Amino acid sequence: MDNRIETETEFGNQLWYFEGVGVDELDRRHAVFGVVEYSTQYGLNELVEDGVFTNENQRDRYRSVYDREAQRPDWRHPAHRMLASGVIAMSVIWLSFQIAKSLMQ
Repeated sequence: MDNRIETETEFGNQLWYFEGVGVDELDRRHAVFGVVEYSTQYGLNELVEDGVFTNENQRDRYRSVYDREAQRPDWRHPAHRMLASGVIAMSVIWLSFQIAKSLMQ
């Protein structure tokens, strides 16, 4: 379903779908829909998460969560800039306080 290639700066991911037939305790057959997610690190695949669902819609909801995880933080986002500005402002205030305190002694 998805293959994000491993690069020099980030690990890769693979998302696989499968469909099968499951049998319950009363020997009735049911369709099952599954997903397996692997992380590719240094050329090796490591299982991250898997799931078996009773219908395709549930499996597609997993895909929407998977797609949202792929978005990387971006400093152009207003909330990230506000956070950075707040951290810098608090650092300046704290350093100013420490300098003023040391000058008064």
